[in-house]
Amino acid sequence: MERLVRPMQASVESIMKEKPRSLRRDSLKKYMIRNKWLYIFLIPGFLYLLIFKYVPMLGIVIAFKELSLVRGIWDSPWVGFEHFEYLFQAKDFYKVLRNSLLLSLYQLLWEFPAPIILAVMLNEVRGMVFKRVSQTIMYLPHFISWVVLAGMIVNFLSPSTGMVNYVIKSLDMEPVNFLLDPAYFRSIIISAEVWKGVGWGTIIYLAAMTGIDPTLYESAKMDDAGRLQQIRFITLPGIVTTIIVLLILRIGNILDNGFEQVFLLYNPLTYDVADVFETH
Repeated sequence: MERLVRPMQASVESIMKEKPRSLRRDSLKKYMIRNKWLYIFLIPGFLYLLIFKYVPMLGIVIAFKELSLVRGIWDSPWVGFEHFEYLFQAKDFYKVLRNSLLLSLYQLLWEFPAPIILAVMLNEVRGMVFKRVSQTIMYLPHFISWVVLAGMIVNFLSPSTGMVNYVIKSLDMEPVNFLLDPAYFRSIIISAEVWKGVGWGTIIYLAAMTGIDPTLYESAKMDDAGRLQQIRFITLPGIVTTIIVLLILRIGNILDNGFEQVFLLYNPLTYDVADVFETH
């Protein structure tokens, strides 16, 4: 009797286990059919990532080959880790690595929090006309190319005709050649990047703030919470997930310092602090 009952119990248990799986599959199919247009709209994004992000990763094999333009990538001879040995043994490698890491660290400390602070400040502005005009003015530097911006920086910091040195001279002080002094290079780069990108960076955070329930602010006002308390306990926690995601993405590009701004502003006198992987 037990020999007959046990197989029947096992078969019943297997059916009960398979049933929820089939139900999950059916519910997933229904969900995809119901939201088919959302998946169709995702196709261009997936194609973009596939063609321009994943397919080019096959080119990584160049690092392990002696590339010949005549023979092509796949027919070029393998050299293994020869290029890596040459890179790590180069006398300038650790200097370039230090400069890249330091510049990325300064960007993380100053450039990353700036849009968050500005977005919080704009979110507290109640005059819509002033808010819109301010946002538009702050967005504009993003559309200025680094070539134009580098020329503006050179003119502003010129020791003879620059506006900054004009103020310094008016204070009976000696003019400073900022762009030739290694001590000022990183500060100039970071300041320019903050000014150029802070307005554009606020777009994501302001969009995240629109998702915060307004009743939370009303409840906080009823509890006599001030503006700073509302920012601390409602606004910042409401956008913390967005901040974390963008921080992770930023850390993933920690060795990407940008080529244009460094290349356009550095010179032989500042190579020791300015040379990064992109320019080296």
